[in-house]
Amino acid sequence: MVNNRWTWLYFAFALLSQPAAAVTQLNAQIDKNPVMYGEEILLQIQADEKLPRDAIDFTVLDKDFRVNGPAISQSMQIINGNSSQTTIWQLALFPKRTGEIEIPAFQIDAVATQPIMINVLEKPANADGQQADLFVTNTLSSSELHVQQMAYYEVKIFFKGDLKSGALTPPNLPGCSIEQVGKDIESSELVNGERYQTFTRRYSITPQQSGAFKLEAPFFKGEMIDRASSNYDYYAKHKTVSAEGKPLDFNVNPIPLEFNGDWLVSELVALTEEWSVTGDEITQGEPVTRTITLTALDLMENQLPDLKMTSPDGVKVYPEQPQAKKAERNGRIVAQKVFSFAVIANKSGDLELPEISIPWYNSQTKQITSTTLAKKRLKVLPNANLPTPEPVVMTEVSAPNAERASAEHWWLPTWQFTYSSLVLVVTLVISISLLLWQWFLRRSVGQLPSAKASKPMATDAQVKFSRHKLKAACLANDAELCQQLLLRWGSQLLAPSIVTGTDLLNELPDGELKQQVFELFNWRYQAVAKPWQGQTLFELWAKYQHQQLVDESAALKPLYPKH
Repeated sequence: MVNNRWTWLYFAFALLSQPAAAVTQLNAQIDKNPVMYGEEILLQIQADEKLPRDAIDFTVLDKDFRVNGPAISQSMQIINGNSSQTTIWQLALFPKRTGEIEIPAFQIDAVATQPIMINVLEKPANADGQQADLFVTNTLSSSELHVQQMAYYEVKIFFKGDLKSGALTPPNLPGCSIEQVGKDIESSELVNGERYQTFTRRYSITPQQSGAFKLEAPFFKGEMIDRASSNYDYYAKHKTVSAEGKPLDFNVNPIPLEFNGDWLVSELVALTEEWSVTGDEITQGEPVTRTITLTALDLMENQLPDLKMTSPDGVKVYPEQPQAKKAERNGRIVAQKVFSFAVIANKSGDLELPEISIPWYNSQTKQITSTTLAKKRLKVLPNANLPTPEPVVMTEVSAPNAERASAEHWWLPTWQFTYSSLVLVVTLVISISLLLWQWFLRRSVGQLPSAKASKPMATDAQVKFSRHKLKAACLANDAELCQQLLLRWGSQLLAPSIVTGTDLLNELPDGELKQQVFELFNWRYQAVAKPWQGQTLFELWAKYQHQQLVDESAALKPLYPKH
């Protein structure tokens, strides 16, 4: 008995390990013929060998059918020592049209199935006036569009009875961007006096090129409880149901030749602005924030153009990275782009910022229009903390005096001395004298007393940093005082370890401010002496401070604020 059992196991293993033989039989059959349009056809193909899933290419069916599957099953039998293997493919087919449709022949190796001709009949109208238990409607918001103009595609499924499951084919159209809008909406409607349950799904369709387009008819397939089989859900059978909408054609026009600027097509475009200060008064040298919001209907956020804010004389503008977003409101897409600008007025008086205009194409009126943000008039108040530069009085020298001076000083170089040149020479002489005197003291005494040793100024923790003093020092071009104030700012607000200019530079991020601070602390060591100007440094420092406050506010803002 034991020997016989091992013999059979060995025999079965030998059969399984043998290479697959060639296919000798290949058959195809369907479950019904003729069929009604919208009715499911089950296609089954059977081979007499064990074969992989992709042994048959079913893509040839896509032209005339909507195909679900295939599902594949395999089996093996051993009868009286003879083994047989079978592979079965099963597909659900839904004809795309009425009339005669051929299921083509399928071939594996040298064996092929016979083609099958199917007769697809029109659904007859209900003589008793009854309506279908399931049908699909589909609509497009507009059949005449422009390039990048958004349209809304809506598919609605109507059904009576208990729908257990279902699947709707999504739209697919080359040359168009398609996204689902919102979630499916479940509701009910009366149709010719009968109550239907409904499911509604909406899409946004944005063509990227001009031409004629065709949306294929949407197709829905599902399962419903067959009430005719039983009055109880537990015993009731499920039946397969399907429904199809209709194909839709639409045309896309190119961008009008007369349009200038970034192409924007919408039903509504708006510009709004906000300022970080109330009223129309700002202070000289103080940074303020101007926030401009661009809002458009039926557009994606990546379609919104950028804004450029020009800076008139006496004003410097520092733009920040714009923030774009979109949202769904009442079934439509609303896109926004927010632009923030740091504005610093350098002089007092009346200030006028130019208007900002965006051209766009109105999809309702079919006309080119524009949305404009009006000119902004501001009054810049003088800053009491900023020093007022004294006017330079120029003295004219008459021609005879000039000739006499030239004759008396014939021994001078050909270039003429000016007051600034004289001051520069005197300063240079004094500096050289001080350096020689310091060198003499070091050589005589060995080194200077420790109390007078030259070292970077340490920050006094008891003296609070003042931005007004820094501003005044920068605008007065006082380099030494600016160095002291920046070190005090760094040690109190950036890092307590900041003592020298090198420490401060290590804490600052790479950029224009860091470069200006570097030039300030290396100003004395220039190869060619030139006066230091501090206005640019203060403006960059003010912008840096403003950005730090904006980032801190955004980080601390709660995601779900309490009301």
